[in-house]
Amino acid sequence: EPEQVVGDAAGAQSVIIRDAMGIVVVLAPWNFPADEILLLTLPALVAGNTVIVKPSEVAPLTGAHVVTALQSVLPPGVVQVVQGDGAVGAALVNGPIDMVAMTGSSATGRKIMAACSRDLKRLVLELGGKDPMVVFADADLPKAAHDAVYFSLFNCGQVCCSVERVYVEESIRAQFEELVVAEARKHVVGDGRDEASTVGPMVSKMQRDIVEDQVNDALASGARLLYRSDLPAGGREGNFFPVHVLADVGKDMKLNCCETFGPVVAMTTFSGSEAEAVALANGTEYGLASYVYTQDAAKAHRVATRIRAGQVGVNCYSLFHANLRCPWVGHKGSGFGFHSGMDGWRQFSLPKSLVFDIPAPEQVTARL
Repeated sequence: EPEQVVGDAAGAQSVIIRDAMGIVVVLAPWNFPADEILLLTLPALVAGNTVIVKPSEVAPLTGAHVVTALQSVLPPGVVQVVQGDGAVGAALVNGPIDMVAMTGSSATGRKIMAACSRDLKRLVLELGGKDPMVVFADADLPKAAHDAVYFSLFNCGQVCCSVERVYVEESIRAQFEELVVAEARKHVVGDGRDEASTVGPMVSKMQRDIVEDQVNDALASGARLLYRSDLPAGGREGNFFPVHVLADVGKDMKLNCCETFGPVVAMTTFSGSEAEAVALANGTEYGLASYVYTQDAAKAHRVATRIRAGQVGVNCYSLFHANLRCPWVGHKGSGFGFHSGMDGWRQFSLPKSLVFDIPAPEQVTARL
């Protein structure tokens, strides 16, 4: 069926249809192993593609169950699952496929982009973030403090749009630090099967060690430790990492520059200038999400529109308020392509123009 009948031009009838890409490889992450598969696989299938899903080797069973559920209602071979590590992913990317849709780290995304460039394969890359939260003095400070902590710790901080840098207007520094520490004390690190626990273990010892290195680097470079939580009994034998709240995190510290992916609240101050707030928020290679807290709607709009990020939440966490009609997109080093929204569905097909210099078929003329 034609997507659009454009009309006559120089006596010919023009029609736009859309073609499926062909074979789409979906490379899924470990931190949202079911959601991310569905967000990329469903629109690819609806567009008429076949799909090969490779779950993260860290969370293989979730991906297998999702694909099994899809296979139960689809014709044989339309969606398949392949398990393995990065070498398996590389083999898929370099194979006879037409498109790669991947969620993961920026480093891995660059490798995939380089591999796909040889055959000009189409790409969707949702990559990392170093997401800032700007708190102006006129914000609802208790709410801002709650959100700064909760959305730094959600899923143990292992979310690409976690709050990772908190910029607090200097005039409210002391008050806001007290509020943040009070919020942090409400959280308990422990076994996820224990209802008292609010922060579980990290995905691996390697990831825990990365976060620990960033925290130690910040403290050695002059950051202030405001709070460090306890660990459960035997926590060091597992992948648990304490909740940390740090202040005076400098711009050159690893904790300010590198994606953290851990339960850490990292704060520093700014003068209150909108221009400085924007410059600080944009002072990163990433551009996935940002957050602005103020009760002045005009100020929020001015700042939000100047921040280079795909999503900006004003007094809210954009992921929890995401509208499926809006695209979820990265700017700068956070990738390109879309989750959700019309753009997220259309990207898995290509427009084709048909130009008829004979009478157009009935399915075209019926649209005139």
